[in-house]
Amino acid sequence: MPDATDPDGLTVGRAAKLLGVTVRALHHWDETGLARPSLRTAAGYRLYTAGDLERLHRVVVYRELGLDLERIRAVLDDATEDVPTALRAQRDRVTERIDRLRQLRTGLDRMIDAHEHGMLLTAGQQAEIFGPRWDPEGPVKARRLYGDTAQWQQYAERAAARGPEEWQAVADAATAFDRALGEAMDAGVEPGSPEGNRLAERHREVFSSYFPLTREMQVCLGRMYEADPGFAAHYDGVRPGLAAWFRHIVDASARAHGVDPDEARWG
Repeated sequence: MPDATDPDGLTVGRAAKLLGVTVRALHHWDETGLARPSLRTAAGYRLYTAGDLERLHRVVVYRELGLDLERIRAVLDDATEDVPTALRAQRDRVTERIDRLRQLRTGLDRMIDAHEHGMLLTAGQQAEIFGPRWDPEGPVKARRLYGDTAQWQQYAERAAARGPEEWQAVADAATAFDRALGEAMDAGVEPGSPEGNRLAERHREVFSSYFPLTREMQVCLGRMYEADPGFAAHYDGVRPGLAAWFRHIVDASARAHGVDPDEARWG
């Protein structure tokens, strides 16, 4: 309980500072009769005694526990009020709120880790899901390159919500799509054909596991798949020439939707 050593009482300003509340709050509690000062100066200024401060302290505690002012008044003044039961009920609500806040903190910690590291999997988990050729430093390198972009933020939000099973589903979808690309190329699917355009749409759907992909952004990816040695090796490992073939598929689909591949820009 706050210590009041002034036998003449404390002014409203000193009382508010001692209790950690505003002067306005004390004025309101006085006006509503919840907690009135026992003394007044000759000029009419409020003065709070030690007994007044004890009541005010209880008001502050109950308010921090979440009780509204009318319930606080009942707890303090109603002799028929079952105070222990009321406080136990409020304690249960506080406990529930603490649990929710802990869950929120856990989610925020995962979000921070995902923003900083890109993937919340151990190196061993990544190798098991994506294969032994997977570079576990890849997400970290990607953050260095793209960490200030909106797409990285979208990717991090998705990554924060995923565990090994969810990432396995992402990897399986990508593997199935690579297989479909190779089979389509073997079957002679032409860029701009209905089947070719469906493949481009399926690529956008699969890639959306990372972040939403516009058609212009897809064109930029198609160029990178062909030009980047790492990506080209991956696709050409599925079928020789697949990286270049898929770029043509993407470009033709973009044209069909009014996007000039030569003018496509990221973002």
